Amino acid sequence: MPRIIDSHLHIWATSSESSFFPYAPDQAPPSSLQDVASADCLLQQMEAVGIDGALIVQPINHKYDHSYVAQAIKRHPTKFKGMMLHDPSLSAEMAVNRLEELVLQGFVGVRFNPYLWADGAAMSSESGISVYKRCGELDLPVGIMCFKGLDLHYEDILQLIRHSPNTVCILDHLGFCALTEKGDKQFEQLLSLAQYPNVLVKISALFRNTDNLDSFPYNKLKTRRFDPLMERFGATRLMMGTDFPFVTEVEGGYSGAVETVKSWIMDEEERDAVMGGTAERAFGKWI
Repeated sequence: MPRIIDSHLHIWATSSESSFFPYAPDQAPPSSLQDVASADCLLQQMEAVGIDGALIVQPINHKYDHSYVAQAIKRHPTKFKGMMLHDPSLSAEMAVNRLEELVLQGFVGVRFNPYLWADGAAMSSESGISVYKRCGELDLPVGIMCFKGLDLHYEDILQLIRHSPNTVCILDHLGFCALTEKGDKQFEQLLSLAQYPNVLVKISALFRNTDNLDSFPYNKLKTRRFDPLMERFGATRLMMGTDFPFVTEVEGGYSGAVETVKSWIMDEEERDAVMGGTAERAFGKWI
């Protein structure tokens, strides 16, 4: 039976747990979500929808302190894997050492958040390149969050790929290509990355890509974003993700995010790939 894997979500300590797992300075979660994004809350959502495993992306709320996510992985090793958050303030040597430490704690990928680099600094700086290359050697994917637009980071991403073409590079949230004229141009850039076989795309956080021009169940997003991605990348390079807990505050909620993507794919093999197979090829089996 093919497994369903949620390839993108976050957890963080509740207000009571934060005494033991403090939030990073000025990074407390939104009050409406503070106490509904714990590991236990996530497990309840997963069980209700039939999700077999999840990739927990280290939340900005705990920044570079990975202890809360590490504990969740240790307690539920068959359910959770982790994607660590790269600290661009570290030297290349220290960053690689930190990467290798966290791999031993159940982390199977690295997130590059370009907005954590110093102003004007590129992800393809010395430490970024060193970590990106090491990820290729260790078969660890690197996920990139282009929250302010793919066009701002396109050339930087190409530099990373050129330095280490064997590293799997994953673009979060459909590359953040909104349903606007500007988003259409950014989407052409995203499609152009299909020429690099190790570039994958997360079909996640659908609600972040509408610019209020579409709503649940995201029919426009399917036609203008998902269908072209399927044609250009293929199902084996796309993976479903929800962006829990944020998705729980939008129409459709957690179950709607899962069922929407599932409903978009008629072919059984392609559906199995997007709903879990691609994630398991990238991050390893959830067993």
